[in-house]
Amino acid sequence: MTEVSKQLKKGVIEILILSLLSEEKMYGYQLIQELDTRSNGVFRMKEGTLYPVLYRLEDSGYIESFWEQEPDRRSIPRKYYMITDEGTKALGNMKQELETLIYAIRLVLDQ
Repeated sequence: MTEVSKQLKKGVIEILILSLLSEEKMYGYQLIQELDTRSNGVFRMKEGTLYPVLYRLEDSGYIESFWEQEPDRRSIPRKYYMITDEGTKALGNMKQELETLIYAIRLVLDQ
């Protein structure tokens, strides 16, 4: 499989994170694993790449974070992220924009 440039991936990482969080709350490492697994390794990232994106989404009001500890385990609390109503609306808009962009790219490339 051809490797996708960092710049191309950077443009869609926010929509992918919001999409995952629209399914369920997740903690950082869980997001990293899901992105890697579902994209067959195309969106493999390190924590140092993920957390600035999460902070940006949180500052925009698209996600919120909270600490939670699994009740039946003596583990360290994890910081979970969940999508907000504003984030859900933004995700819908981002999906439409992405579909329009993909359509336009195909029009150009297929000629």
